[in-house]
Amino acid sequence: MQKHASRRHEADHSCLQTVYLGLGSNIGNRLVHLQEAVNLLNLLPETTVTGTSSVYMTEPVGVTEQERFYNSVVRLATGLSPESLRSHCKAIERNLGRPERYIRWSPRVIDLDILLYSDLAMQNSTLCIPHPELTHRMFVLIPLLDLDNPEHPVLNRPVSSLLETCPDRSVLVRLRERIAMPSQRVQR
Repeated sequence: MQKHASRRHEADHSCLQTVYLGLGSNIGNRLVHLQEAVNLLNLLPETTVTGTSSVYMTEPVGVTEQERFYNSVVRLATGLSPESLRSHCKAIERNLGRPERYIRWSPRVIDLDILLYSDLAMQNSTLCIPHPELTHRMFVLIPLLDLDNPEHPVLNRPVSSLLETCPDRSVLVRLRERIAMPSQRVQR
């Protein structure tokens, strides 16, 4: 695990939560967009990227007349609340060119979704954790298993078990290209 070096990133390690984010892009240089998002995530306060899955090329869901997606999952250690993390993710999406309002299942430069936030289960008007489509999407389950086999906090089943019962039968193509882990921070 990377060390927190700058004061802006220092956190009480006992309060850090393990979070898994799904990343997707199907506009422009998809791999570059995924890498930029990971780099920006690593700059968030009280947050460190601790793992990145392989990148998979996947068919679009919903509106199928668009480019294929590149999908990946990133593991974070963060002291941010779920709501704060969501706000930061939305800001990163806008920073990378995603409009604030968009049509569901439309092409996108970047998409960042909170899949799991430790063992938390919550739902409000803007956020649902675990992600409601987690159990129905091979393009998040398979990359998630590249990193870990966490337990779904509501279903009390490991991700490997969810994969066995996933109704999605799409084919994922693992790419040779990878998302690089962000550089370790330099102590100041």
